[in-house]
Amino acid sequence: MPRRGAVHEAPLPNQTLIVDNGAYTIKAGFLSSSPNLDHCHIIPNCLARERDKKVWVGSEIGTVRDFGEVAFRRPVEKGYLVNWEAEKAIWDSMFLVQKSKLHCDPRYTNLILNEAPNTPAALQTNCDQVVFEEYEFASYSRHIGPSLNAYHDIQHLFGAPARNLNVPALPVECVLVIDSGFSHTTVTPIYKGRPIQQAIRRLDVGGKLLTNYLKEILSIRHYNLMNEEHLVNEAKEKICFVSESFREDLERTWKGASKQKRKTQDGGREIVVDYVLPDYNAGIKGYIRPHDPSLTAKAKKMGAMANPGGVVEDFMTLGNERFAVPELLFNPADVGMKEAGLPETVLQSLSGLPPGLWPAMLANILVVGGNCQLDGFIERLETEIRQLAPAECTVRIAKATDPIKSTWLGGAYMASDPAALKAVQVTRQEYLEHGSGWLSRKFAGTATR
Repeated sequence: MPRRGAVHEAPLPNQTLIVDNGAYTIKAGFLSSSPNLDHCHIIPNCLARERDKKVWVGSEIGTVRDFGEVAFRRPVEKGYLVNWEAEKAIWDSMFLVQKSKLHCDPRYTNLILNEAPNTPAALQTNCDQVVFEEYEFASYSRHIGPSLNAYHDIQHLFGAPARNLNVPALPVECVLVIDSGFSHTTVTPIYKGRPIQQAIRRLDVGGKLLTNYLKEILSIRHYNLMNEEHLVNEAKEKICFVSESFREDLERTWKGASKQKRKTQDGGREIVVDYVLPDYNAGIKGYIRPHDPSLTAKAKKMGAMANPGGVVEDFMTLGNERFAVPELLFNPADVGMKEAGLPETVLQSLSGLPPGLWPAMLANILVVGGNCQLDGFIERLETEIRQLAPAECTVRIAKATDPIKSTWLGGAYMASDPAALKAVQVTRQEYLEHGSGWLSRKFAGTATR
């Protein structure tokens, strides 16, 4: 039987789509000659159903006026893509709808897709099959999300001169990426662009847990908000901060303390505030204002007096809720979780590395993800890691320029080098020839063409 001839290797298409498929939002955009954050679009990664049973998909959620009791269905759970039925509906609205900014013909498009560290093999195989068999992308590569952040100009974040953008971006030699997102928080050491698998650590505390915890607290102390996920999530982003000294701030908000103690400021921040709830009928969003203990404010809350706009004002007076919720990132035991806090998780990750890498990793800590935007997060994290790290090691922590789009931009920097892109991409022809098993080994670095 004659030997099979060598398969002709066709060049990759010119169009490359980079997708950071997060649990809360999808960050996606096409590769350009000079990648920047403006090319990245953020799309809610969920389906939403209103009271009247109308369903909104992906970017359509931005047109919803009334989020009262809106139910959300998310295809990503605990950081892993488990519901492709819902995800396909969202992807179809992104890639196949003519008026979408991300409309493309997958047959002539390269796809770069990220995944969470330690994704189960069965879920990886499902993803590969959907990409090549359902959408028929021309080529595809699957990356651990934190590893793409190694292509950023890390040293510039610490004050060094910016690198030359005309030179292809190379991954930084050593960086420790802390990614605190919607589903969970991961600590991933990256060496020359590749994650060190045995040192990856995961903390099952993310934005979703914080929102749910805040829902419970507010429902007990103020209003029943258990069915108001969107409202509470917006409130969390506006009111919460990470306390530098949890015990001291808790004492300041103690109900038996004097009015002066309750209103003591911490670095210019007044702890006790009023949060005015949104009025969807009037198109008014929720907002923070200084705490007003006067009878006038109480009358407005009870509906006896309307504000100048003629709308009855509903508000919540918030104190220790503001910092007790984000405290779960540092002390999960507060709600009975048998896990170490984030600073201890960082040290657990370092324990899986050779001691010789510790100084470089501790001196290059990059924080990404939505939770790091909480006021005081970086300062508290740096303080506690310094207390745990060896005294001879320098600890430097930087927050990405845009923590939400950071992974997407890192993927764009990587793909801007044609040689690097071709080295990681697998064509649909190769997938059809070798199968999904070979593809898994290829992305794991144990298979060759």
